[in-house]
Amino acid sequence: MREYYTITELTREFGVSTRTLRFYEDEGLVQPVRRGRTRLFRPSDRHLVRQILRGKRLGFSINEIREIIKMYKEPPGEVGQLQLMVKRIEEKREELRQKRRDLEDTLAELDQAEDACLERMAELGVNT
Repeated sequence: MREYYTITELTREFGVSTRTLRFYEDEGLVQPVRRGRTRLFRPSDRHLVRQILRGKRLGFSINEIREIIKMYKEPPGEVGQLQLMVKRIEEKREELRQKRRDLEDTLAELDQAEDACLERMAELGVNT
């Protein structure tokens, strides 16, 4: 295992910008070693970046990701983190289910509006 990774190596590996990694640093999610102006990321920082990006893909906010990471580092540790993660996953799942219901309702309304327009156009003798 390597001792350090450069910001360029991590941006290439994860497909993110240097600005993104600096943002995560500013938010206290990762703490790279500084040597002058150079940021050197430890393997643990690299792992955190992977977990942050996974959390973002799952729809978690930076604050939610921070909460999960913090719980891992402090009591109750990994068990607490996993329990919190399960809770947050279920919350996200329910949010997505509600969004799906909202989308289905909107699509149904659009279908009704389109049908009404087509029906009225037929009444007016307009070909579609």
